Amino acid sequence: MAQWLNELSVGQWFETAGNPFEVVGVDADSEMVLVQHYDGTLEDFDFDTWSALAARPCAPPEDYSGALDIEPLDYSERDEFALSRGGQWDNPLDLLDLRDL
Repeated sequence: MAQWLNELSVGQWFETAGNPFEVVGVDADSEMVLVQHYDGTLEDFDFDTWSALAARPCAPPEDYSGALDIEPLDYSERDEFALSRGGQWDNPLDLLDLRDL
């Protein structure tokens, strides 16, 4: 077994050409590495392709919304709403249909 395989684990972030992705699975039996790109797409690599990929470890992105189908405005409105009410959410239905307000 290759040394790099011992050091590879689920949850590690890598990048190639500035494109970050997370290792979400390693299957030694089928010799596959499954990754999820920042935009949410999944891709798998066989061990030979992974070795040739020359991916460099990197820090996870600070903005988690890449894999989610939301814009920063979508979740920033909720934060502003919660802060305007002192952080208290008396009625969870207050958060529904915020765009219609």
